[in-house]
Amino acid sequence: MTEYFEVHARDGAARIGELRLRDPVTTPALADDVVVDAGSLWAADRDPPEGNEGAVTVLPHRAFPAGTDPTVQESFAVDYPDVDFPSAGVVTAETAADYGCDAYVLANAPGVVGHGESFRDETIAVREAIPPDTALYLAGVATPANVASLVAAGVDLVDAKLARVKGRQGVYLTTEGEYHLDELAAEGGELPGSFPSDPPLDEFTREDCVSHNVAALDSALATVRTRIRRGRLRDYLEGQARHENWLTATFREFDHEYRYLEERTPVIREAEISAASEETLDRVEIQRFADRVTTRYRNRFSNPLVLVPCSARKPYSDSQSHAQFHRAIHYRGHLASMTSPIGVVPQELECTYPAQHYDAVVTGDWSEGEKTFVAAVLRRYLERNDYPRVIAHVPGEGYRDICERVADDVDVPFEFTVADHPTTSESLSNLSDALAGELKYSKRERQHNTVRAIADYQFGAGAGDDLFPDLRTTSRHPKLQIRDDEGTQLAAQVPQYGVLSFTLDGARHWAESDAPTKRVEIDSFVPHGSVLAPGVVDASEGIRVGDEVVVEGPVAFGVGRAEMSGPEMRDSTRGVAVQVRHVEET
Repeated sequence: MTEYFEVHARDGAARIGELRLRDPVTTPALADDVVVDAGSLWAADRDPPEGNEGAVTVLPHRAFPAGTDPTVQESFAVDYPDVDFPSAGVVTAETAADYGCDAYVLANAPGVVGHGESFRDETIAVREAIPPDTALYLAGVATPANVASLVAAGVDLVDAKLARVKGRQGVYLTTEGEYHLDELAAEGGELPGSFPSDPPLDEFTREDCVSHNVAALDSALATVRTRIRRGRLRDYLEGQARHENWLTATFREFDHEYRYLEERTPVIREAEISAASEETLDRVEIQRFADRVTTRYRNRFSNPLVLVPCSARKPYSDSQSHAQFHRAIHYRGHLASMTSPIGVVPQELECTYPAQHYDAVVTGDWSEGEKTFVAAVLRRYLERNDYPRVIAHVPGEGYRDICERVADDVDVPFEFTVADHPTTSESLSNLSDALAGELKYSKRERQHNTVRAIADYQFGAGAGDDLFPDLRTTSRHPKLQIRDDEGTQLAAQVPQYGVLSFTLDGARHWAESDAPTKRVEIDSFVPHGSVLAPGVVDASEGIRVGDEVVVEGPVAFGVGRAEMSGPEMRDSTRGVAVQVRHVEET
């Protein structure tokens, strides 16, 4: 059971945690001053150490270099003792398991760091073999340039050993690379990325270089921690990983590990996604949204589909251009926005995360990757949903090319209405004329379809009809309140994220319905404010951070928002599992 490490926040595989030592340490952090090594068993047999709560003690161990045959590792595996002080075990992908430690040291880190694929495989294998509420420590490999990538992969602790070695060699480290002091001096240059405490280059010694490198690494970690707290580490990483080829390779290798990252990535948050490169398309949040729109969402309107370009302002309906589109459409067509990197956004889902939480670089030019991605999403969307026809009210810059590609592959006619620009009088008149004779849908139909579409998106295909075969709505979008036929409020729309939040009555209704229900089974207690991981008996596999969940136990029933994934709830012994919104004693 983990006693001395707790995770407080998550951003993908990166975490903000706490080493609960005598003087607590916020992770990711340098471990130099808080880790004590009890020694290697290769050199001699060792008695169990006398640890204390002031440091993490690395238990006597046998480390294996990268490439060691798994049978050899198994033959010399260590049976770690059960101790009552903060402890760490030394493991590789082949030997990693739950040894009851609070942290685990990756023995072969120097052999895999520097090689994208090997680092990915080793890190994921170890991270998934050890308990989720334990720290992963990579020793002797961290630099200011690579530490963000290490943390993004799931590393919690590093040290300044390599930074010190580099300093003694006269190698000056920064977040964008390294420089040799002799070369800088020969160029008559200066110290890039220097701190006010650094002496000038002509007085800069190798001991000064050591001090600088450690300070630069510590500063880089502070940046990483801040980014994690704000949910913005990925944005930083997209630029940071470009400074070394192996970091770029690692960045791309981890993007291919959707299952590993998706389980650890929140489904909602307020942080804005910065879509600054084509690789934004590989983000979990983008892929998850596209998957839900094309496998969960179902169009409930009988009108033609009207495709329009996105807008800089979010949600799109608040923009001037979309106000003009809405006036021309006048509830005679079902509007959906096309955008990179999101794909296709039906009007009912424009407030959901991340549809109103991204900012794209606007140049007017579409890359081939962007066109391919959005075309694939549109194609899958039209294959799933029935429309009598598609009115493509889109400009020529990328949008029309995408529509023309898809029009050749689907069995639904396309019409194009833009003469020059989507908001010119002629174009808007063409759009209005294209919808002549179509019946208007009512405000009630629009609101009810919005509620059901959000339920499909949030809980699973068909959930909207299973949850709300009959409903009443009060208030206005995006703050709709959902009630049953008797007027009892079941849920409310959360405008910040565009999702549904249940009342206690709504949670009971959800739990009794045929809609997919995410459940957290707790022990015999009534939670107040939160459910801690030790109180969780079981949890649905598909729960992700930010999900709406039903909380059930022998003496309590409630509803709240998940603060851990389902697997992490089951396997953790510390930390908040669910923030409970409503609860009653049963």
